[in-house]
Amino acid sequence: MNNSRSKVLCVDDEPANLRLLELMLAANGYDVITAENGKKALEKIREQRIDTVLLDVMMPEMDGFEVCREIKRSAKHGNIPVVMITTLTSKEDRIKGIEAGAEEFLSKPFDQNEVLARLRMLLRVKDLNDRLNYSYANINNLMSFGEQIIKTFNPMDFDYMAKIDSIISQILRRRSDEIEKPEIVLVRMFNERLGHEWYRYEFVFDRLERVPFQLEVALKLAQGESKMFFYNESALGSVFGAFIEKLRTYNIHLTNIVCYLSEVISVFALNYGRDVTKHDAAVMESLVLQSLFFKSLASQIKETEDAFSYTVHALARAAEANDEDTGNHILRVGHYSAVLAKRLGLADKFVNELRLKAQLHDVGKVHVPSHILRKPGKLNEEEWEVMRKHTVYGHKIIGQHPKLKMGGAVAIAHHERWDGSGYPYGLAGERIPLEGRIISLADQYDALRNTRIYKPPFDHKTACKIITGGDGRTLPQHFDPRVLKAFKETASKFEEVYEKLKDEVIITKG
Repeated sequence: MNNSRSKVLCVDDEPANLRLLELMLAANGYDVITAENGKKALEKIREQRIDTVLLDVMMPEMDGFEVCREIKRSAKHGNIPVVMITTLTSKEDRIKGIEAGAEEFLSKPFDQNEVLARLRMLLRVKDLNDRLNYSYANINNLMSFGEQIIKTFNPMDFDYMAKIDSIISQILRRRSDEIEKPEIVLVRMFNERLGHEWYRYEFVFDRLERVPFQLEVALKLAQGESKMFFYNESALGSVFGAFIEKLRTYNIHLTNIVCYLSEVISVFALNYGRDVTKHDAAVMESLVLQSLFFKSLASQIKETEDAFSYTVHALARAAEANDEDTGNHILRVGHYSAVLAKRLGLADKFVNELRLKAQLHDVGKVHVPSHILRKPGKLNEEEWEVMRKHTVYGHKIIGQHPKLKMGGAVAIAHHERWDGSGYPYGLAGERIPLEGRIISLADQYDALRNTRIYKPPFDHKTACKIITGGDGRTLPQHFDPRVLKAFKETASKFEEVYEKLKDEVIITKG
């Protein structure tokens, strides 16, 4: 325990006694606060950090027993040791003091050496209790922090820098009375494009500030090695000499440090308001490793999801190898569907999934003979029967895996119609899966915009007119009224998507 950081509150209604205590304690390195009565003593305790109380018993208005009871009732201040100093010597008075919560009971006139010895012992006990309480609070905070990360973890939208910010906010001192936490945290992160970057963190008016920090200090680490360090003031110079000198140029004077060093990220917590221990190092290591774990997990999941998306797109393109549509058709239908889903107020997860899985709507065409897909004339009834089966084929190809459930629904339902006149099952209304109802309109718009053997390409205005008013072949009652309303409200975005992803026209010279 460092005495220079210990604040002792002396309470006595006799000025001479207060002066004597103040001279004795100040000479031994303590920070002394005085109060001439119980009420002022309680005010001092509420206003500032107090490490222990030397308390007279016989005082007017509010005696020492009552003051002690008030201190011990407080959840915030109940762990402050109280030493009663009094002329009372009876057994009953000592029992009364113990029942009030006093840790020690000394008689006047007091012996200076005894007071100092008792004070040192109580401060050591308080320091251990404070560390125990701090450790317990840290364990609870770590558990809550970890649970929150797990609850909110989204690998597809993982922001590593934001996660580092949240970790630093757990470590840093927010208020001046949180002396168990550091004042400043420095972070060195590796950026593949820029190399190592430094940031300085601290709370300014209860707001976390992160600012770029220029600190050219060599940190020598063996390949793949990470290290934890904690040093108090007496040992700093021999280990962090160059680091200390560099920080002084930024008006940062180091008193202690806890750091986690690695090639990926290094964290330096500076100037705790007490001596640092291996527990502080363990807390920091746990928090940093949490962030590195989730970063690695997010990266792996992202890679898996990217590979899955690529596979979905490749499968959809392969299915259209013998079709008159191009790969851009499947992309456009996905984007149209996302526009509609978003307008319908559906969740972002549904919107993004539909954008991808919509590409599988015609995957069943891989089983349709190419002479039917490319027939220059009108299909006969037998050929139409084969063509209609591409919905069933697609559903079968996609299978029953939960991750492809929406893709299966898209494949089998995108030709069903709201009025029940579609295929393959003639479903009507809300019996048709929502994703099928959305893609039905998206697919129809794109079909109208593109050249078909049986028709020329229509411009945007004509395509909208046919969908909303009908042309005999396509009718408004074919579509879910809500989806049709969403289309009317977002038609301009359909045109934007088409123009952005329209097929290239290849001109060959004869």
